[in-house]
Amino acid sequence: MKAVKKKRDYKKEYAKYGSGGKAKKYRAALNKINRDKGNYGNGDGMDEAHYSTGGKTRKQKQSINRANNRPKKRNSV
Repeated sequence: MKAVKKKRDYKKEYAKYGSGGKAKKYRAALNKINRDKGNYGNGDGMDEAHYSTGGKTRKQKQSINRANNRPKKRNSV
């Protein structure tokens, strides 16, 4: 028997996690770091990535950074 895979409801997921609370503050803080470093909106395909505690960052490809640099626990809403 083949298991039927349920389609993901991305709007519902975003409403639950990404639209408010801790997630919104986290995203705003990351955008501020990128603006301060001059990486926000310049089209170079790079982000500032956290690599250590204490707010240390370095440049990293957006695709890699956004796949790996997320909160371990998602308890926003």
